[in-house]
Amino acid sequence: MALTTQTMTDEQRKSVALEYLKAFDNGGVTSTGGAILDLFAEDAQVYFPKWGLATGRAEIGKLFGDVGATLRSIRHDYASFNWIFSGSDTLVAEGTSHGEHQDGAWRAGVPEWGAGRWCDVFEIRDWKIQRVFIYLDPDYAGRDTARYPWLAGTSTKD
Repeated sequence: MALTTQTMTDEQRKSVALEYLKAFDNGGVTSTGGAILDLFAEDAQVYFPKWGLATGRAEIGKLFGDVGATLRSIRHDYASFNWIFSGSDTLVAEGTSHGEHQDGAWRAGVPEWGAGRWCDVFEIRDWKIQRVFIYLDPDYAGRDTARYPWLAGTSTKD
């Protein structure tokens, strides 16, 4: 891991996190036309539920490729984000999303128990994402209901 050389403000870290989320919505392309992986440090880590921990840009690219291949579209609801700043390199973004997965469409709150709510914990230093741990339900289409007694017999239309 490289030594810290630039001091960043919370708002600057937030701008990097927003660029990452918007690039995800834009098929992995940043606002400047670069690749989403350019936002990451060489030795960065990303965690995604049911995939695991990816370390380094090559593994992160594989994770994003695997997850992205299951999504037809995604849109984060930027106006409703909740940002939590730690006063250090760490910040948390909580929000909602909607889109279409290979198994069907999703929208946060439809149904209330379904996918679409998420929380990302970022560590951003020197204008690069060092770490992002993504917490969400990867069952976007809400098909995994039989294993949960409180959801058995429901559908995403409930």
